[in-house]
Formats: sequence, C-alpha cells, structure tokens
Amino acid sequence: QVQLVESGGGLVQAGGSLRLSCAASGNIFSINAMGWYRQAPGKQRELVAAITSGGNTNYADSVKGRFTISRDNAKNTVYLQMNSLKPEDTAVYYCNAHILVVTTQYEYTYWGQGSQVTVSS
Repeated sequence: QVQLVESGGGLVQAGGSLRLSCAASGNIFSINAMGWYRQAPGKQRELVAAITSGGNTNYADSVKGRFTISRDNAKNTVYLQMNSLKPEDTAVYYCNAHILVVTTQYEYTYWGQGSQVTVSS
C-alpha cells in the first residue's frame, strides 16, 4: 500500500506565499515523476508543475516565475513553493506521483488527498 499525504494549504492574501508538501510512504521501490495539479470550482483539474526523478521541471504558463517545484528523493517528498499568489490561484491542489511498488515492480499513479489554497484579494 502506498499513500501520499499533503500538508501546507491555507488562506493567504494576494501577493503572499505558501508552501505545499507531499510525502509518499509505503511499499515504494522507486518514484518516477511527481507533480502538482489543481482544480478550481467548476473547472477541470489542470497540471501546475511536474518534476522528474532527475530534477527536470515543467510548469503551467500561468505559474511560471511564481511557483517552484522541488523534491527530496531521500524523503520521498515533493514540494511546491508558491509566491506572488493571485486570487485566480485559488483551488484545491493535489500532488501526484508515479511509483513503482515493491511487490509487483509495476508503476502506478497515486494522488494526495487535496489541499485547499485560498487567495483573497
């Protein structure tokens, strides 16, 4: 069994910062790509940022220059540092990881429980 546990969401004023964390635990053999998605009310879930096991990153155009994704492979944890937050960043943020499990050596996609980020104007 594998779990992704998120922390760090909350309420912040426009221009402020938040840091999300997502820790993976369980029968993990290795973790490939990890990422963050978000879903605002009435909208589809969208990719915010992703990072490979080697540290290559990509970002949605809307967050480039403001958000930074990083990971600590020793801790099986991915982070999302969000600066210069805007009201339009308000959404539920979900972490995502592609994990090879010990028992099967197959890769599965796992999701965190979701963290509410609310940016007030």
